[in-house]
Amino acid sequence: MPTTYQGGCRCGAVRYQVTGEPLKVGLCHCTDCRRETGSTFLYYADWPVDRFSVTGTYATFEGRSFCPQCGAPLFHLDETGAEIVLGSLDQVPAAFVPTREGWIKRREPWLTPVKGGGQFEQDPPHAA
Repeated sequence: MPTTYQGGCRCGAVRYQVTGEPLKVGLCHCTDCRRETGSTFLYYADWPVDRFSVTGTYATFEGRSFCPQCGAPLFHLDETGAEIVLGSLDQVPAAFVPTREGWIKRREPWLTPVKGGGQFEQDPPHAA
């Protein structure tokens, strides 16, 4: 039986779940991800959209969804995938180790590269 991971916003108005293991796990250092998280990078994982469900009302700006009440960033959805902001999971599994790192040209010099992970100057290829 596949594992189900649950998450949501800070105030609890939006709840979601994903089933099974992610297709990929990564870090992104681009300007948009920095602004979305208020940090130096976004820690994310992707699942097929048919393994994602959500309850509650969320808002979306330029493809990035968040809680309109507390402002917590949650996920990015498209026709095929659900990219989850892993900090919004109730419990982030330690096994979700990044295997890719995008926009490393913007990575802070005091951060070390993800060991063994793909390193991409800008956006990594979607299939990788």
